Formats: sequence, structure tokens, C-alpha cells
Amino acid sequence: MKSRRNIYIMFAIALLQGMVFYGPVATLYRQAVGLTIVQITIIESLSLALCIGFELPWGLVADRIGYRKTLILCSGIYFISKIVFWRAEGFADFLLERILLSVVLAGFSGCDVSILYLSCKEEESQKVFGIYQFLGTAGLLGSSILFSVFIGKNYRLAGFLTMISYGMAAVLSLGIQEVKLPKREKGDTHKFFDVFLLTISDKRFLLAVIGMGLLAETNQTITVFLNQVQYVKAGMDVKTIGLVYILVTLAGMAGMWSHWFTKRMGGFSFGLSMFLGGAVSCVVLAFTNQAVISVAAILLLRLFASLFAPFSTQMQNCRIKTEDRATALSMYAFLIEGTGVVTNVIFGQAANKNISYAMGCGAFLCVLGAILFYLFYFIEGKRLQI
Repeated sequence: MKSRRNIYIMFAIALLQGMVFYGPVATLYRQAVGLTIVQITIIESLSLALCIGFELPWGLVADRIGYRKTLILCSGIYFISKIVFWRAEGFADFLLERILLSVVLAGFSGCDVSILYLSCKEEESQKVFGIYQFLGTAGLLGSSILFSVFIGKNYRLAGFLTMISYGMAAVLSLGIQEVKLPKREKGDTHKFFDVFLLTISDKRFLLAVIGMGLLAETNQTITVFLNQVQYVKAGMDVKTIGLVYILVTLAGMAGMWSHWFTKRMGGFSFGLSMFLGGAVSCVVLAFTNQAVISVAAILLLRLFASLFAPFSTQMQNCRIKTEDRATALSMYAFLIEGTGVVTNVIFGQAANKNISYAMGCGAFLCVLGAILFYLFYFIEGKRLQI
């Protein structure tokens, strides 16, 4: 069932849910109401663990009740989580917000891209995924600029505006048309194991998924968290770091052109170039203490990962050979998030010794991801319609 209406609604939802007005001061917001850094990291760790735990159950639920109902339910919970964040006063409130967020992210995982994939032609899916990613980042960029210009230190106002934006997204989700009829047959447990066995039987692709996760998690850790340590090492002041934040966010919008590069370079050359480009960026970061070079390397790492993300999503969707698409995608997400747990430990331990060691680890992980991608694509690439 193809529906342009679904695509446009999903684009609007991505834009609205990208508008996190408190994004530039998310940590300061929490500290302003009494949370410590230790408490914040504890909450984040619990949130990640819950995300992983909820992935497969949500995939099963989505394939049982339909993707439309799942998206509406998750959008409603998302809205509630932003109400909780806006009014949060302490550790328990922020923990509740992250628990709700974990439920939502696990529910959205696979469901949103399934709706997009089944609402468009297969050959245009990578382009659609790229625009979807672009609009989410555009929302974040726009809200960050508005925060800097109009909101300033009024953190509660930033939380309120974010809540309004997510409320609008929840209302829009009601307009989604179902693309997969809910199932009523018995034997769901057996059906799950059928999907599980079918998914894990594709061992080479699972290795490629781990490779995709290595690039994604390296990008996430370095361009969101470790970048600030690198900037301080390079002698940058807070104002300059804020301006670079906007540039890095802009680089994150590059996914919109992923399909263009893929068509011209070919899937294999494009994918391998993104991995190796990320590795080179990390090598540069490991050896430099110059501000301009550091910023350029961070921007390139975000650029390569953002261009690769829609291609990765399309590969996962094209590889699915079951009607239970959300369940299969949840299994892939489970594997990627599990990879993230391991890489977080690696980056944390390395950065604790020296930030350059952490950047070196990033280079190693990108090269490892490239090898896993190469082994899969070299063997099966000729049979892929990507």
C-alpha cells in the first residue's frame, strides 16, 4: 500500500520531533534543577539498557497491532515524556522521563522506517530516508538557533516549547494510514522464533549490521560527547564551541544527498568510502591539537556518518524477507545498540587515559566496520539491488 500522504506526515513529524529547544543546554537544564553529572550518566545508562530491553517486544507488538497504532501510541508517550521533562524537579522525575523515552525510542525503532518504506517505491526509499533524517536535523538546528536568539537562559520556556512541538507531532500522527494490517492469528511465539531464525541465518549481513553500528556509534560518541574534550584540548572558548555545534548540526543534514552519491559511486564504493573517511577523520583527531583541524575532522566524521545512515537503513529494509518487518528491524536495532554498549565502554576507558587514545579507538572501529562491510558486500554485492 503506497501512500504519499504518509510520507508527508512522517516528514512533518520528523521536523517537529527534531525541535528540541533545550538541546544546546540539555545538561545545564538538568543541573539547574539539582542533578549532578553522576546522576545524569546513571540515568543515561539505565535508559540505554531499557532501550535494548524494549526493542524486540516492541517489534512484536508493532507487527501484531499494526504500524499506525504503534506510531500513534509512541507519539502520545513521547508527548507525555516532554511534559514530564518540562515540569521535572529532581532525579526521580528525570528518570521517569528517560524511562518513557526508552519505551518510545524502542517503539519508533523500525516502525517509522517501515511506514516510510512501505509508503514509497523501493527505488526511492533511500532518498525518502535521507529527507526524513534531514528534516529531523533541520528541526534541531532551527530550535537551537531560536534558543540562542530568543530564549537564552529561560530553560523552562525551552522545555515548554519542546512540549508544544511534540504535542503537535502527536496530533499529526493520527493522520497516518495503515500500511500493514494487524495480525489476529494464534501462535505469535512460534512466529517470533520463525522471524528470529530467518534473521540470524543471514550471518554475513548481521556482521555488516555490526559494521554499520560501529560507524554510527563512533560518530555518536565522538561528535556529541568527546568533541568537547577535543575542543578544549585545542584551546577553543565556549562561544566558539557553540558556533561549531551549529556547523556540526548542519553536517548532520547531509543524509538528504545520500542517494545521489550512492547512484554515482555505486553502493560498494560509497559505503566503503564512508567507513574509511570516518577512520581518517579519527586518525587526524588523534594526532592534532589544532582548533581548525579538529573542527574540520569532527565535521567530516559527522558528514560521512550522516551520508551513510540512509544507505544503511535501506540495506536493512531490502534484506528483510518476512512480513514482520518491525520485528526484523528491531532485531537489527538490538544488535546495533548492543554494539553501542561495547563501544561506549571502549571509548570511556580510552578517554579516561587520554583523548587521543579514544580517537585512535574510533579509527580502529571504523576500519573494523569497513572490513565487515567489505566481506559482506564483496561476497553478495552483485546480488543486491541497492
